Amino acid sequence: MAKKTNAMRRLDQAKVSYEVRTFEVGDSHMDGAHVAEKIGVNPEQVFKTLVLENAQHDHFVFVIPVQAHLDMKQAAHVVGEKKLQLMPHDDLKRVTGYVRGGCSPIGMKTAFPTVFDTTMFDNDRVYVSAGQRGVQMGVDPKDLATLAKAHKASIITT
Repeated sequence: MAKKTNAMRRLDQAKVSYEVRTFEVGDSHMDGAHVAEKIGVNPEQVFKTLVLENAQHDHFVFVIPVQAHLDMKQAAHVVGEKKLQLMPHDDLKRVTGYVRGGCSPIGMKTAFPTVFDTTMFDNDRVYVSAGQRGVQMGVDPKDLATLAKAHKASIITT
């Protein structure tokens, strides 16, 4: 089993059931479909965590299906902002404690406003990063949303 990450510890503290799936990672970035294949699950069950910021560098977390794209205008609207942009990758570790490809929606250094796409709740179990590249955790999306204090909204483009 993988070494416990902050995200796993948060689930343990909340007594939330989860499973861990690990896979080998190389030097290159892997897309979500590849991750789903590596851990042996349907890509529709795998979600990615995106951290965005406004002009004042306030941060917001959005969790969407790995095969979808974030609707930037809708995302901004949902959190009451005019415009958002992806946080620079160089800032991700300093701000969240996580690296690109290993960013979990829970267990960040600071709890930021979080929004889960509504499609997440079409599944009984979803897989998100456990906070380390090559480690995914499967969890009930309702439990994850409660722990992340996440709002639900339609935030993806088709």
